[in-house]
This record gives sequence, structure tokens and C-alpha cells, in this order.
Amino acid sequence: MRVLHTSDWHLGQRLVNLERNEEHQHFLNWLLQTIEQEQVEVLLMSGDVFDSGAPSNTALKLYYDFLRKVCATCCRHIIITGGNHDSISTLNAPKELLEYFNIHVIGGASPDPLDELIELRNEQGELQLIVCAVPFLRDRDVRLSLPGETTEEREQRIKQGIANHYHAFVPHTQQYKMQSIPVVAMGHLFAAGGSASESEKEIHVGNLGQIGADQFPKEFDYVALGHLHRPQQVNKTHHIRYSGSPIPLSFSEVSDTKVVFILDFKEGKLTDLRELEIPCCRKLVRFKGPLDKVKKQIALYDNSAYTLQAWAELQVELEAPLPDLNQQLEEVLKLKEADLQLLIHRPPIIQKSRQTLEQQVQEEADLHILSEKEVFLKRCQSSYPDSDHTELLATFSELLELMQDESES
Repeated sequence: MRVLHTSDWHLGQRLVNLERNEEHQHFLNWLLQTIEQEQVEVLLMSGDVFDSGAPSNTALKLYYDFLRKVCATCCRHIIITGGNHDSISTLNAPKELLEYFNIHVIGGASPDPLDELIELRNEQGELQLIVCAVPFLRDRDVRLSLPGETTEEREQRIKQGIANHYHAFVPHTQQYKMQSIPVVAMGHLFAAGGSASESEKEIHVGNLGQIGADQFPKEFDYVALGHLHRPQQVNKTHHIRYSGSPIPLSFSEVSDTKVVFILDFKEGKLTDLRELEIPCCRKLVRFKGPLDKVKKQIALYDNSAYTLQAWAELQVELEAPLPDLNQQLEEVLKLKEADLQLLIHRPPIIQKSRQTLEQQVQEEADLHILSEKEVFLKRCQSSYPDSDHTELLATFSELLELMQDESES
């Protein structure tokens, strides 16, 4: 059986208020072609289908159009789990209807592991693969808050709750392992040792709920993870992987290669694992350095390999403030406007050691660039400059997560 692992589509995502629909459509079209070319039988989507719990009509149309089209391919089974960005009710709403087309949706966790255990059979009705389709485990799914517990106790409780959820499958998978039926697990979490980018939201109170590769049961032949947007192995473990997002979701991902994983199972074992690079239609590019260097980079930028206009983040390093800086940049950008659009212009870095008081005042960052946590931290630093804000930030992160959970209930 051939399986394709993907995750973190984030349909409906905006970058500085600009929509990504064209890029997502390009990816979904490529994914359909890849499923046919590679003769993929099972598609695993490990969470964050949407970027928001209340996706736009355009994002919903991208999703349902893809599901309609994939049903006409060789792919016989599609399994979709919810992520921390997804609304459980939005994903689960068409659950019974989609099951008729062999599309299994697990929007939220269940106290009974059998609700998340899916048997996949071939056209002759023979059992070929078991999938433990674990969605994002919210705080209420894995622990009960205790008054007065410390940060360390809370961390340990979350980790243990996540590990227990996966180990609950073990008694039910023994019969399949004895029949040489491979078992695959899915998950949407922050595993220890993973490399994050700027675009992942913190989950489980500042990513406290990190579990290591050794905490996944050995009965799993492959663990298909979502949440981190860079493709990677967990603790250098070959069969536990993040597929990453299909498009760069922030400028911190400009150098990442976006991939999906193709898995082959034979005689009850994972016999082959390879990655396929996802073609990019829009380049995110960073320009940073001295003014002359930045102007030269912009002038020489070549966008001929991409079908869509590139989006840029720019930050200039200066020895002293330059009154006509914006004018100089606008002139060189205007010559490249067909290929390049400036999305983020960060305040210049002044390298000169002695500055006037006015120059030392930090320029305000646009609120749409900052996360909720960054705004809260700036407020703390302003009001209590000499205090340690660690515990306060942890509490704020927990409140954010609880508010998100309540809005999706």
C-alpha cells in the first residue's frame, strides 16, 4: 500500500493581509497530479487544514473542491485530522457524508481510542493498513487543571497525558501486528527536538507538551506529524516525521524546501520512504544589509522561475539615519514592480554607537506583524521593566489557548 503524508495546509491564510489562495490552489492541483502519477492509495493530512477556526468561503471551497476531485483518482482512502488552528465542529460537520466517500475526518479527540482507529481495506475487502488518527490534543483532552500546580508539574502532566493517549492504542493494535498489518499513527503536536519557524502558534502553554520520539509506542511503523512547518525527522528517528507546510507561511521559511512524504508498506513493514519536492509558484524573499547591498540585490532579483509576483521583507542597516531612505528604496523597487512587491519594511538598524535620544527611541512595529504574545510582552516590559515576565507569559499563553478552545467548542 502506498501512502502520502502531508499537513499544515492553512487554507485561507493571509500574509500581511494578502491572500494565499492562488498558491494553495497551485499546491492542491499539484497534489492531485502527484496522487495519480505516484498511484497513491492513502492520503494522510495531519492537521491545520485551515488557518482559522472560522475559514472563509473561499478556503472552504478550496477544501471541498479538492475532496471532490481526489475521489475521482486512484486514492481510495483519505484521513484528515484536526490541528490547533482548526475548528472541531467545522471539520466534523460533514463527517458522516464524507465517510460515504472513504474520507475519514477526526476533528477532535475522543476518550475512546477506538473512535480514532481506522481500518483500511483494499478493493477485495482485505485489511491492509491501520491508522491511529490522533488530532490535536487540547489541554482538556489530556489533563485536568489542578489549583496551585507549578509550571514543571503542569508540563509533566501535559506530556504524560499526550503519551498516555498514544499508548492507549497498543492493546488494540496487538492483533493487527500479529497478522503483519502495518500500523500508522497521526498527530498534531510539538515534538521535542523539532525545529520551528515564526508561523507556528504556540500550543500547550508555550509548547510545554513536547514529547520525544521514544514516547511513541514501538508498535507504530510510521508516525505522520503536523504542526511544525519545516519537514524534518523527530530526534533523527527515520519513521517519525513532520511533512511541513506545502507553502512558506512566513519569511522565516524562505530557505525551506517544501515536501510531501511517499511511504510504501509491504508485508507489514515500511519498506520505502521518500520525499517529493513541492514546486513553488511564489517566492518569499528577504533583503537585509547595508543600503547599497540591498539596492543591488533588489535590482538583480530574478523572478523568472516563478509564475506569481514575489513578496519581499526588507531591512536596511545604516550608520546614521538617512532622510531620503524610503525614496531611494521606492525608486529601485519601482523598476522591479512586475516581479516584486514589498510586504514588510522593517525599521532600519542604526549601527552607529552614539545616537541622539530621538534616534534611540525604538520605532513602533506594525501590529499586524506582531503576535498576541509579542504585544503582551511589550506591554509587560513597558509597565514592569525590571521584572521577570516568565510566569506571566506562561499564564497569558494558557489563557489564549483556553479562549481558542472555548471558541471552537
